[in-house]
Amino acid sequence: MKKWVFLFCILVPAWYGCDEDAPVTPETESPPNPVDWTDLTHGNKTPPTYEVVFPQQQVNTMEIVLGATRWAEVQEDMRYLYGFKFGAAQGSGQPGFPSGEPVYVPVSVKFNGKEWYKVGFRLKGNSTLSQSWRNGIYKLPFRLNFDRFEDQFPQIKNQRFNGFKELSFSPGANDASLLREKLGADIFRAAGIPSAQTAFYKVYIDFGTGLTYCGVYTVVEVVDDTLVKEYFGNDNGNIYKPESTFQSFVLSEFEKKNNKTDADYSDVVNLISVLNSSVRTTNPPQWRQNLEAIFDADHFMKWLAINTTMQNWDTYGRMAHNYYLYNHSATGLTWIPWDNNESLSNRGNSPLTIGLENVDSKWPLIRNLMSDPVYAERYRTHMQEFLTTVFTAETFNARADAYYNLISPFVLGPQETERGKYSQLANLTAFVNAQPALKKHVAARIVAAKTYLEQ
Repeated sequence: MKKWVFLFCILVPAWYGCDEDAPVTPETESPPNPVDWTDLTHGNKTPPTYEVVFPQQQVNTMEIVLGATRWAEVQEDMRYLYGFKFGAAQGSGQPGFPSGEPVYVPVSVKFNGKEWYKVGFRLKGNSTLSQSWRNGIYKLPFRLNFDRFEDQFPQIKNQRFNGFKELSFSPGANDASLLREKLGADIFRAAGIPSAQTAFYKVYIDFGTGLTYCGVYTVVEVVDDTLVKEYFGNDNGNIYKPESTFQSFVLSEFEKKNNKTDADYSDVVNLISVLNSSVRTTNPPQWRQNLEAIFDADHFMKWLAINTTMQNWDTYGRMAHNYYLYNHSATGLTWIPWDNNESLSNRGNSPLTIGLENVDSKWPLIRNLMSDPVYAERYRTHMQEFLTTVFTAETFNARADAYYNLISPFVLGPQETERGKYSQLANLTAFVNAQPALKKHVAARIVAAKTYLEQ
């Protein structure tokens, strides 16, 4: 017996290790018996049911059965990717972040009395995931893909969750208010910027010892799943999730989320070429015309004005990620914000100045456009409109209070309480104190923006 185990351990992927209890693959699992399946809730012919999946005035509940075997597989995969075990806060680990994504494993999902079968579950994120994993926090960021395992299990072909193929779950890491992901997305949408729908969920996960309460998550619509088609009316153009500063074109920095068999990246290649062209200084009107033929520059300046006013250090201008581009036939490449859990905060980092004077040539989408007087004036105009129509203290405080009151019974109790390693909160007092701090931040940003505009 030991001889065969030894041979098996040589053949399986290295990250499973030489363990007789190595995780089983989906092909060896029992096929599902989808007794709860209905075309309305599970089929792919039903349009996304936003009012069910993203309610704005209630907290949904979701149960996820991961199980001991699958949890062990996730842990082994993370050890392979990051170089340290779950909860190994003092481990050396790998520098930076791995290039590969965490493994998908099949799980059972229950919602509103129905089960979804063999749903793909994987961890997600960069610093949030690494930090949470090191600290042994079970309230981890993750993503669900409802037909990930349809090839192995034809019974779930084209499985959807009330019209959605994928959902992203944000645990509120580095956000004691647990509100920033939702508030950031809401503010962008209110200002006319396409941004993911969001909702609060109570999440219970079975890691192998029964369902355990993992607190309040913000569930986020996935851009390339439903947002683009819902907002733009079609999703035929290229959808990218870049990791680029736009100084030069590097193929690996422009992940395509659709049209993957078509190796045409000419839209982003042209954008980078035009953006950095010498025509910018020799013939600015021609440069602007060339740019706007392929890129919705005014839309970008609007996003930039809003994002800078709110503050968000974890996106373009500081970090080369957390945005999408969609090449719409009418407007060209269009900016879509993503991952707003660091919005409405500078997290102690040196923030960008409100006029963006401290942004250098490493970030040409900001520097080159803000150095152009026409675009710089559009930036100011959009900021003024934002302060007048969306970003007022009264409007923000009312929204923040409503969400705080909505989720506090499931954070502080009495219905449920976030506790220990199953929460991202240091303690419950941090959640209570974060609310006035959030309002104070917004009040300060309004003053800073108005002062800038008066200059």
